[in-house]
Amino acid sequence: MGILDGIVEWIADQVMNVLDLITTSVLGTLGCNMDTFLRYFPAAKTMYDIFVATAIGLVLLNLIWQLFKNFGLIAGVEAEEPIKLVIRSVIFIVLIYYCEDITDMVLAIGGTPYSWILGSDLPPLDFADFNSVILTVLGVVANGSVAIIALILVLILAWNYIKLLFEAAERYILLGVIIFTAPIAFATGASQSTSNIFKSWCRMLGGQIFLLIMNAWCLRLFTSMVGSFLANPLSL
Repeated sequence: MGILDGIVEWIADQVMNVLDLITTSVLGTLGCNMDTFLRYFPAAKTMYDIFVATAIGLVLLNLIWQLFKNFGLIAGVEAEEPIKLVIRSVIFIVLIYYCEDITDMVLAIGGTPYSWILGSDLPPLDFADFNSVILTVLGVVANGSVAIIALILVLILAWNYIKLLFEAAERYILLGVIIFTAPIAFATGASQSTSNIFKSWCRMLGGQIFLLIMNAWCLRLFTSMVGSFLANPLSL
């Protein structure tokens, strides 16, 4: 069983080393800024101007259509009040033109608590020590070879941690899609009949930023728990 225990322990060490690598490379790169998103999806920045032009065109088309209905050329069709419609259209055309600055400001606000969470002081953590600590704990409470049990626990830990990282990455990508398609969402706010779409988009943007912050919080809680366990494995 000595050779088997050695192989199992080596596998567990490699799994924890991979988690160390993932933690170093991922934590901090995902946040409330689009630098990482643009690094992997550069076409989003290139096509952003297309969305801006399309959104302005949609607002102007809606303005013409609503004015067309207002002047009675289409009888029996309800239309928006002309003065309010023009003012609203002008406001949202300006908002679309400065949409990038607006979303950057929102991301900066959301990124502040995100950076606070990532910058918080935590117990020192080295995932590679986890397997040896598990072996020590199991050696105290169990008899015989415990390397396979330790490997199972290590794999469970690794799988759940990787799922947390994938969920954070998914939230980040979805946030990038919302940000770089924002002009189209702003265009829906120019009409009273489609304003609910714009309101839903605003709620979705706020919700994604909040969930991204909560993902970072959960990851930091997870790493702090592992760090505390490694520091005092027998404290329980």
